Amino acid sequence: MPELARAVLIAAVVVIVLVRQFRPQKITEDARRWWVVPVVLGFLALREPGLINHDHRVAAAALLVVEILVGVATGAGWGWTSRVWTDGSGAVWAQGAKATALVWAGALVCRAVLAGVGALAGVPQGSGPLMLSLAASLLLRGGVVMMRARGLEPVPGAAGARGTVGR
Repeated sequence: MPELARAVLIAAVVVIVLVRQFRPQKITEDARRWWVVPVVLGFLALREPGLINHDHRVAAAALLVVEILVGVATGAGWGWTSRVWTDGSGAVWAQGAKATALVWAGALVCRAVLAGVGALAGVPQGSGPLMLSLAASLLLRGGVVMMRARGLEPVPGAAGARGTVGR
């Protein structure tokens, strides 16, 4: 996949995820396939030929591991800071909160620092590590939200209302 196409794909996924994250989103049977997009992104990232730069194997591998760890931490933080609740009908909803925006901001700072460290170390970085990190974030966020949603009870007497459960 050409670098421009990968950049457009990453940008599109990030925009779609951010827009959807900060609007109330009903978790339905279809939403239980939360793992599909992260798996596809991970597959595309792992197919990248330059995932680890062969001239700087150790530094590139270290940056990749840290990038994935940032993705895991971002996804977990994102999932735990999202509001998850049920309405009177028993439907489960999720929405990013202010703390979720702080998690995103922290992740962006971490990624900028990693890009700077890579540049200083002379390690060329393609889109593969970013796609892998984004896949980890989405996978962890979806898993945490689904786990939190499983144990919720409907808010009594609040048909159609937004009973807040969680954060």
